[in-house]
Order: sequence, then structure tokens, then C-alpha cells
Amino acid sequence: MGDITEWLGQAFAGDRIAADRVFARVYTDLHAIAARQTRQGAMAHTTSLVHEAWLRLAGAEQLDMNSRAHFFAIAARAMRQITIDRIRREQADKRGGGLDITALDTLLHDAADVSDDAQLFELDRALAALGAIDPDAVQLVELRYFAGLTLDQIAPLLGTSERTLKRRWRTARAFLHRQLEGSSDAHT
Repeated sequence: MGDITEWLGQAFAGDRIAADRVFARVYTDLHAIAARQTRQGAMAHTTSLVHEAWLRLAGAEQLDMNSRAHFFAIAARAMRQITIDRIRREQADKRGGGLDITALDTLLHDAADVSDDAQLFELDRALAALGAIDPDAVQLVELRYFAGLTLDQIAPLLGTSERTLKRRWRTARAFLHRQLEGSSDAHT
């Protein structure tokens, strides 16, 4: 069993064999992350999201990864960006009107509740607003919600305690909840 972190370094340095090994090894995990981000886990879209994210990561000029968890965090962010870009294209002519934003607690605890592209788009806007204030909180939300990592997995990745992450998680959830409530009020 090879060291995935070492293979990642080799893959992103241009080693095709290492890249093939990494992709084969992480494909199932990437697919699970993609399923969390696609509505109703549509197999065709989930698979294309995995492949598009892999291509985006493989095409990056410099991608410094220090662990497997870090790789999955970067992959989750890439998938989120791809999904939001797709939603922006689809919604370009459909702005506004009757958005039904679910409570953030429900949204963040059960990704299956994000059944509407507009909801995910509004969540992305709220995350951008949060990022202007606290980029670390956005990173926590991305790792926890989009990558599906637990606080004990995130703590060493971010170099902070679980207790601090719990506080930051509560604060981020409250902020995003206010943002999403304001967004839904603006559309009614």
C-alpha cells in the first residue's frame, strides 16, 4: 500500500503513473464528496463532477498538498466551484423570484436537503460574505460540509483544537443562517 501523500506530490509534479494510482485510490472518496454536492446524487452528474474536479486539480500549475485530508479539502472546494459555476450558467436568465431557502441547520446537517440549485447558489453567496469577515470559518464550512470531514479530522489539518473549531462552527452557522434568512426575505 503506497503512501497517498507521496503519490499526490509525484502526480502533481507530472508523474502520470502516480496520477493514475492516486485517481484509482481516491475515486470512491471523490465520488462520495461529489454526491454530497449534487442534487439527489444523480450518477451522471456526480461522475462528471469527479472527473472535472480531477482535471482542474491536475491542470493546476502549483498545488502544494501536505496530506490526504488536505487533498480532499482542495477537491471539495474545486467541486463546489464547479457546481456553483454550473448553477450560475443555468440561472443566468432566471435571476430572482421565489427562492425557498431551507434553514441552515437542516442544510448543513443533511446535504440531501439541497435539492434546489438556487439554494446552493445562495449558500455560496453567504459563504462569500463570511469569507470577507473570516476566511478560516469558510474553510471550516468547506471541510465540514462539502468535504464531509469531522471536527477531529479537521483539527490537525487546520492546526487548531476541536474546541476552537466547535466555537467557530457555531459562529459560522449563525452568520450563514442570518445571511440566508436575509436572502429569502429579499425574494419574497
